[in-house]
Amino acid sequence: MAFSRATAAAVVALVVLLPHLVVAVVLDVGGGVAARPCHSASVDGDAGCLSWRVMVEANNARGWRTVPAACVAYVRGYMTRGQYGRDLSSVMDQVAAYVDTVEADGDGLDAWILDIDDTCLSNLLYYEAKQFGAYDPSAFKTWASKGACPGIPAVLELFATLQAKGFKVFLLSGRDEETLATCTSENLESEGFLGYERLIMRSPEYRGQSSSVFKSAMRKRLVEEEGYRIRGNVGDQWSDLQGDYVGDRVFKIPNPMYYVP
Repeated sequence: MAFSRATAAAVVALVVLLPHLVVAVVLDVGGGVAARPCHSASVDGDAGCLSWRVMVEANNARGWRTVPAACVAYVRGYMTRGQYGRDLSSVMDQVAAYVDTVEADGDGLDAWILDIDDTCLSNLLYYEAKQFGAYDPSAFKTWASKGACPGIPAVLELFATLQAKGFKVFLLSGRDEETLATCTSENLESEGFLGYERLIMRSPEYRGQSSSVFKSAMRKRLVEEEGYRIRGNVGDQWSDLQGDYVGDRVFKIPNPMYYVP
């Protein structure tokens, strides 16, 4: 059968367009999903904010006091739309893999250190309401005194696993001991953190000192004066995980909401 020039041209055009038509049909299956570029972010308004968050987690961005204004929506999306939860789960998978390789010696001196704020207990509701603004000691103390911080389930699961394996779990917090000890212990209890070895908080002699200095001193005391072996250490700030006697392994929980030196 002979083809006219018009027919031949139409066939050529169809061959050229066919792959694009197939892609369009595939994307439309299941409710008209629109094609999006591969680099599309899963949270609002990247504007370089993913790079900034990577610098935060790598401890390259130091001493910042507030989330950059351009990244507030990004951080809110990261914390509330699932990516934070996925990143946290990945960290806890690594912790669990390590825990499977270590055993308590049975003498009661194998210990783990867990931070409290945004490690055991979440302050997301507080920081989100503040638009992730600068840390305000007075406002945070009012929030913490309510004892309403939700527990972080993945860390509670780790907490229970450590206890079941015979480790002593110390909760080490930069919160002020004189004003927040009671409400903090009650908050922990209400969220299921029961039976820990000791809650250690900032005493008056350490007020005004950095978290890194305070926590180093507390860990040093546990090791040098009480004979504990710190087998693992989990926190959301690098200041939780640096200094003296940090432990055999440290694990950083993601937190782009604030920085504690």
